[in-house]
Amino acid sequence: MSLTPAFLDELRARTSLTALVGKTVKLTRAGRESKGCCPFHNEKTPSFYVNDDKGFYHCFGCSAHGDAIRWLTDHQGLPFIDAVKELAAAAGMEMPAQDRQSAERAERAKSLHDVMQAAADFFTQQLGSSEGAAARALLDKRGVSGATQRSFGFGYAPDSRTRLRAALKDFGDAMLIEAGLLIQVEGKEPYDRFRGRLMIPIRDPRGRVIAFGGRIIGDGEPKYLNSPDTPLFDKGRTLYNLDRAAAAARKAERLFVVEGYMDAVALAQHGIGEAVAPLGTALTEAQLERLWRVVDVPYVCLDGDAAGQKAAIRAAQRALPLLAPGRSLAFVTLPEGQDPDDLMRAQGPGAFESLVRSAQPLVDRLWQHELAAEPLTTPEQRAGFKRRLGDLVQSITDPSVRAEYQAEFRHRFDEQFARTRQPFQQRTPFYPMAQRRPGQKWTPPPPPVTEDAKRVGAAGGIDRVLAKAVLAGLVRHPAEIARHMEVLGGLRLAEGALGRLFEAVVDVALEDRRGDPLDSGRLVTILARSGFDTVAHDLLRADTMPYSFTRAGADEKQARDDLDEAIAILVARPEVDAALAEATSAMKARFTAEAFERQVALVNEQRALDERLANLVQANEDARALGLEDD
Repeated sequence: MSLTPAFLDELRARTSLTALVGKTVKLTRAGRESKGCCPFHNEKTPSFYVNDDKGFYHCFGCSAHGDAIRWLTDHQGLPFIDAVKELAAAAGMEMPAQDRQSAERAERAKSLHDVMQAAADFFTQQLGSSEGAAARALLDKRGVSGATQRSFGFGYAPDSRTRLRAALKDFGDAMLIEAGLLIQVEGKEPYDRFRGRLMIPIRDPRGRVIAFGGRIIGDGEPKYLNSPDTPLFDKGRTLYNLDRAAAAARKAERLFVVEGYMDAVALAQHGIGEAVAPLGTALTEAQLERLWRVVDVPYVCLDGDAAGQKAAIRAAQRALPLLAPGRSLAFVTLPEGQDPDDLMRAQGPGAFESLVRSAQPLVDRLWQHELAAEPLTTPEQRAGFKRRLGDLVQSITDPSVRAEYQAEFRHRFDEQFARTRQPFQQRTPFYPMAQRRPGQKWTPPPPPVTEDAKRVGAAGGIDRVLAKAVLAGLVRHPAEIARHMEVLGGLRLAEGALGRLFEAVVDVALEDRRGDPLDSGRLVTILARSGFDTVAHDLLRADTMPYSFTRAGADEKQARDDLDEAIAILVARPEVDAALAEATSAMKARFTAEAFERQVALVNEQRALDERLANLVQANEDARALGLEDD
C-alpha cells in the first residue's frame, strides 16, 4: 500500500482534530482554539491547546505536539497504518488499493483476530462453570477480585484435548493451528494447546487479543505456557498490559516493567495501572523501544531473588547501545524473595511507593554490579574492573551519552581507589608575638624540604591565582585570618608583592589580636600606611574572581566555608606536588608495584584537588545564575 503525501494531507483536512481529541479530553473554547488539561502529563491549569485551522495540538507544559495521526499513535497507542485506517473510515475516504499479497495478509489477520476473540470468550465462559472452580479458587487465593478478573479477561482452559477445537470448529483446524490454539503433530489429530490452565489474554496496543498465557492450576511444568509466535503475536516485541498501561503511564508520567502477568495485575488492582511485563524472556531491544515511546525513564521492577536481579542487569546491559540524551532506565529493588504481588498483598501500595522513591539510576546499577563481580585487592583485578567498565562504555552508541558515562566511571574509579589523604599537619612551629624581638617583623621559618620538593616549589608550587583569591578573601573577611593562623603561618607564599602583602596581612592580624575586632575597612587603612593601599583596594574590587569569598554581598556562611576549602587546597597542593615528584624520582630509580601504586594515588590526589577547586567555582557560578548572591 502506498500512502502519498496528498492522501495524508486530505485525510488531515477532513478530520476535526477538536472532535477527535474531545472524545477523551475535556476541551473548552479559547478564541479560535480549544484548551484543556494535557493528557500526557498531570496538570491542574490547562496548557494543552488544539487548533483546527492549523491541524495540530500542542502542550506548553510538556511540549507534546502532533496532528490527528500522531494523536492516535501517541495517545491511543495505535500503529501508524491502523491510525490512518481509522481516520480514513471516519472521514469516508477509501484507503489506497493494496497489492494482492498485502490484501491476503490483512484478511487473514482479520480472521485470526476473530479466532482469538472467540477463544477468549470460550475461556471466560469456562471460568464461570463448575469445571473452573479450581481456577477461581487460585484467583481468590491470590487476592484477585471479581472486578479485576473481568477487567483483565481471565478464563479457564478445560483439561481436555478437544474441547476448544470442538467449540471453535467453524473456523477450521488450519486457522486454529495458525493462531497457536491447536498443536499439529504429523500423523495425529490436532489437539488443544492449553489444557487445565488459568488463561490470561495477551492483547496488542489496540486491546485486541493476540495470544494467551496459561498458568497451571496445581503442580507441574511449565508453570506458565505462552502462545507460540504467530502472524499476530511476536513474543519479543509484545509487552503484556501495554494496551491498558500506556494511557495510565502518560498520565502518571512513569511506567513499571514487572516480571509476570500477576505482578502487573496486582499493581493495577491496588491503583497502579502503569505496569507491563515481558512474556517469560529478558527484555528485548524491541520491547525497550516500546517502553521509551511511552516514557523516557521506565522503572525496571523485577523480583528480589537472584533470577530477578540477573534479569535486571541483563536489561541494563541490553539498554546501553540504545541510550540517548534523557532516555534511560531506573531500577526498583524489592525485598529478598518478594515480587510486587507479594509486597502489595503483605504491605500495600505505600511500601511499593517507598521503594520507587529510592529507585536506582542505570549508571548506579551497572557500577555496583561490576564492583561486586570479583575481589579488587590487586592491581590486576582493578585493571580487569576498569576494562569491564570500558567495555560497557564502548557499547553505548550515542557519542554524548558515551562521553558522560566514560567521565562518570573514571571519576568513580578514581574516588574508589584513591588512597585516603591524611589531614594537613603543620611542619614547622608557629612563633607567636611574645617570642619576637622588638621591631622584628613576623616571618615563619622555612620548612625543611627535599631537593625534589624544592624543584617543584621553584616551578611554582603555590597556585598564584588561587593565592590571590585567598588573599582577597582574607582582606574582605579579616576575622577568618585568626582561624587559619597556624596553617597560614607554615605556608611559604609566592615571592614578590603578593607574598609581601600576604605577610603584611597576617602581621596586622597578629598585632591586632588584643584590640577590637578587625574589619575590612580598618585592615585596608592599616595596610595603606605600609604602602599597600592600591593593591589592597584592588583585591576588594575582585568581584571578577569566581569565588563567593571574594564577592561583596555573598552569604557569610557560604563565603566562610568556601574560604576554608580554598585555603585547604592552597596548602595541600604544594605538598602533593612535592610528594609526587619524590614518588616519580623513586620510580625512575627502582620500579616496584608499591611505588607505582603510590604514584597513581598521588596523581589521583592531584585530580581530586583540581575537582574540589572546580566545584568551588561551579557552586559560585550556580549561585550567581540563580540570583542567590548580590553583585
